[in-house]
Amino acid sequence: MTAPAAGSVPPLVAGQTYQEMKVGSVFRTPARTITETDLVLFRQLVGVSEPLFMDAEHARSVGYTGRLIPGMMVFSYAEGLVLQTNVLHGTGMAFMQTDLSISAPVYVGDTLTVVVEVTESRPASRGNRGVVTTRNTVHNQRDEVVLTYNPVRLIRGGE
Repeated sequence: MTAPAAGSVPPLVAGQTYQEMKVGSVFRTPARTITETDLVLFRQLVGVSEPLFMDAEHARSVGYTGRLIPGMMVFSYAEGLVLQTNVLHGTGMAFMQTDLSISAPVYVGDTLTVVVEVTESRPASRGNRGVVTTRNTVHNQRDEVVLTYNPVRLIRGGE
């Protein structure tokens, strides 16, 4: 028996086209707990040497109650959670911009999940693609909002 040509076999996972990303649609990502190891590796990877993220006593002295996670790490993990849903698998073309607001601290041991709501979806000015804006709300294990951002992405169109 001959295996089918790769181009004739549909992918197991396919992201949504911009036309499938309807305004008002909402989904929640899986959750992820941030560990001490995650914090140490992220700090080393990006060079974050701020005492708030390295010195628990310093963080306590300015009012934090645990090992504080940098906001840029929370954002990075949130984006990872969104991508792990495969909603953009093979259809995402560019992350064009975002605005971001941090509303509460995140600590080692917190478990994060992201609620994604499509707020705009329109055809791009050229090509078979569209511009999709979402409101991504990051929640901790107590369902408190810790970070909100509104990415604008260029997404492939459907056939």
